Amino acid sequence: MNIRSVLIFLLVSISLAAFSQKKIELRDVVSSRIFSPKSVSGLRSMNDGTHYTTKEADTKIVKYSYKTGEQVEVLFDLSKIENAGFTAFSDYSFSNDETKILFTTKKNSIYRHSFLAEYYIWNQTTKGMTPLSTNGAQQLATLSPDGERVAFVRDNNLFVKSLKFGTESQATRDGKTNEIINGTPDWVYEEEFSFNKAFEWSPDSKFLAYVKFNETEVPMFKIPMYQGQNPELKEYQLYPGAYSYKYPKAGEKNSVVSVHIYDLKAKSSVTAETGNDLEQYIPRIKWTQDASNLAIMKLNRLQNKLDIVLANPFTGDTRTFFTEKNKRYISEDFYDSFIFLPDNKYIVLNSERNGYSHLYLYDRQGFEVKQLTSGNFDVTGFYGFDPVKKIFYYQAAKESPLRREVYFVSLDGKKSGKLSTQTGTNQADFSSGFQYFINTFTNSETPNLTTLHDQTGKLIRTLEENNDLKKLLKEYSLRKKEFFSFKTPEGVELNGWMLKPSNFDQSKRYPVVMTQYSGPNSQQVLDTWSVGWNNYLAQEGFIVACVDPRGTGARGEEFRKMTYMQLGKYESDDQVEAARYLGTLSSVDKDNIAIWGWSYGGFMAALCMEKGSDVFKAGISVAPVTNWRFYDTVYTERYMRTPKENPDGYDDNSPLSHADKIKGNFLLIQGSADDNVHLQNTMEFTEKMVQSGVQFDMAIYTNRNHGIKGGNTSLHLYTKMTNFLKDKLQ
Repeated sequence: MNIRSVLIFLLVSISLAAFSQKKIELRDVVSSRIFSPKSVSGLRSMNDGTHYTTKEADTKIVKYSYKTGEQVEVLFDLSKIENAGFTAFSDYSFSNDETKILFTTKKNSIYRHSFLAEYYIWNQTTKGMTPLSTNGAQQLATLSPDGERVAFVRDNNLFVKSLKFGTESQATRDGKTNEIINGTPDWVYEEEFSFNKAFEWSPDSKFLAYVKFNETEVPMFKIPMYQGQNPELKEYQLYPGAYSYKYPKAGEKNSVVSVHIYDLKAKSSVTAETGNDLEQYIPRIKWTQDASNLAIMKLNRLQNKLDIVLANPFTGDTRTFFTEKNKRYISEDFYDSFIFLPDNKYIVLNSERNGYSHLYLYDRQGFEVKQLTSGNFDVTGFYGFDPVKKIFYYQAAKESPLRREVYFVSLDGKKSGKLSTQTGTNQADFSSGFQYFINTFTNSETPNLTTLHDQTGKLIRTLEENNDLKKLLKEYSLRKKEFFSFKTPEGVELNGWMLKPSNFDQSKRYPVVMTQYSGPNSQQVLDTWSVGWNNYLAQEGFIVACVDPRGTGARGEEFRKMTYMQLGKYESDDQVEAARYLGTLSSVDKDNIAIWGWSYGGFMAALCMEKGSDVFKAGISVAPVTNWRFYDTVYTERYMRTPKENPDGYDDNSPLSHADKIKGNFLLIQGSADDNVHLQNTMEFTEKMVQSGVQFDMAIYTNRNHGIKGGNTSLHLYTKMTNFLKDKLQ
C-alpha cells in the first residue's frame, strides 16, 4: 500500500469513527441518569475499625473488611424479613453497640434538608422489626447513645420512644404550625445554617438538649398554589389555594430562639441562660464528650461575633467559654468545624483569623494551644484526630484552588504529609480508629474512583472505578474541560474552564455560552468530572465557558469576602471582563456570547445583561434574586447587613435598578411555588422591564419549587433554554 493509499485509508477510518459516535440526547443529561457515576452508598465504619458496611440495592447492608476490601457477610437482607413493614430503605444507622439498626423509609421532602419519614428498628439480637411509631410520620429519628431510646419530632414537638418498654412519651407540648417549633429549625435556619436537626442526645443518654423556635412574630409569606399536574392538587381546580409559611426577609423579624435541656429521668426541662439578645442566632448546640456541659453557639445578628457558652444540664446556668470575631462575617463553615475531640481534653476549630481557613487546637479551658495548619491555602475539611498516634487528618486546597488533597499533621508538628496520590479532587472517609480510609477521587477526565487505603495511604483495593460508565463514554465524542486563567484590567487573576464543540475546528469562530454561579464561597471551576447540559451544548456547536469571579472560594479570605456589603458588584464586573477576554480568542465569535445562571447565578446573569449590554447578545436567568431586599435575613445580612444599614449596597447592584440597560435577548424563568427565591423577584423585575420598554421572553413553571423539577418539567425547561440559545446566537 503506497503512502497516498495509507492516508486515504486513515482519513476514511477517522471519518467513519467520527460518524459512528453517538450523540447525546438532551433527555440523557436532564431526565435519565445514564452518565451518573456510581459510588459506595451508605458507608459506615464499624466500631472495631476493621470493618465497614454499605447499603446495596436499598434492601441490604453488607459488611466488608478494610484489610482486604472483601465482603465478609450480608449483615441485613430485607428480602428475608417477613412482614417487615417496608420494601426499601433510604438510610440506616447503628446503635453505638451495633445491636440495633434504625431504618429510614418512605421519605417525603419538606424543604432542602427536612423531610417526613417512617422509621423502623431492627434488633439484631432478637431478630425483630418494629415501627418507631404508629401515630403518624416522624422527623429526625435518632438513637440514644445507650441504644435504649429514640428521639424524634412530630408536629413541631419532641418525642422519646423507649425501645425496652415500647412506650412513647412527649417531651414538649407547645409545638404549633407557624408559631412554635421544637427540635427542628425554622425555614431560614435550615436553608442558611445548613442543618435540619435541632436536638442532641447527651453522651450518657440522660439528657436531650433542643432548640425552640418561636416564629410567631416572623412575617408570613403566601405562595399561590394551582391544580397543576404531577402532583395534581384537585382541591385547587377552580379556586387557587396558598401555601403559607414564615419567611423573614432582610431586615425583618427572625424567630426568637431558646435552648432547653430535657432530663429523661425527671421528665422536665431547664432553660439554658443565653442572655437577653432576642435577635441572636443559635446555629448549633454540641455536648462535651463527658456530658458535663452543653456547648451553645450564640451568633449576633451581624454574624461577626460568635460566643460559645457552656451550659450546666441540671440548672441551665452558663459561662462564656470561647469567642470568635471577624471584621466582616464568620464563615458558616465554622459551626461544624468546632469539634470536641474524643479524649475530652482538646477542641479543634477552623478559623480565618490569619487570612486563610486553618485548623487551631484549643484546650478545654478555651485557651489556644497551637495552630495546626498554616500557609497560603484554605483547609476545606477536618476528618478527625487519632488519639493513639496523635495525628490530625484534614482536606485542603493546598496545591491549587481547583483541587483538593487529603493531609495529616501530628500534634507536635513533627510529622506531616499528603495521603492522597492523584491530582484532582479527593475526599476521604476514615475508619473508626483511623487505621484505614476510603478515598473518592475525581478529576476532569476521571469519573468517581473509590479506593481503599491504609493509614499510610497505601492502596489496598479499588472499590469502584465506574468501568461500565467509562465504556459507555467511549461511544460518545466528548471534549474534555480545558482549564485557563487570565488577568482582568484591574490585575485580578481569575480561573476558568471551557468545553469546545465536539467537532472543533480552529479556523472557525463559535458562539459562547457562559455558565456560572458566582455566589459567596462557591466554586464552579473545580477539577472534577461531570457530563451534563454543558456537554450537550458543546455537542450542538457552542463553546461553553465558566469563570469563578471574586467572592468565590479556596483563594483566601480577602478574595472570598471582598464582595461584603455590595453583592453583585465585583462578581458581575469579573463576568463581563471574562466575556471580553473570551471575545479576544481566535475561535470565539465575540458578537455571539450569552450568559446564564440559576439562583445566585440567575441574579448574576441579569446584572451582567445590564452592565455588559455591549458584550452579551443573550442571557438566561433562572430563579434569580432581583433585589436582596426580597431574600432572607440570615444569608442576605451575613453579606450585606440590613437594608437600613446598607441601602445603597442593596440597590446599586440590584437588577431592578438597571432594567432599562438590557439590550440583548433575555429569557427569565421561575417556578411559581419557589419557597427559596420567591416569584416576587421575577414579577417585580418583569414590571421594571415592561415599563422600560425592554422586550424579553419568560417561562413560569406551575407549582414548581427552586429546583423546577417534576414530571416532564426539567426536560421542558432545558429544551426551552437550548432552543433560545440556538435561536438567539446566530
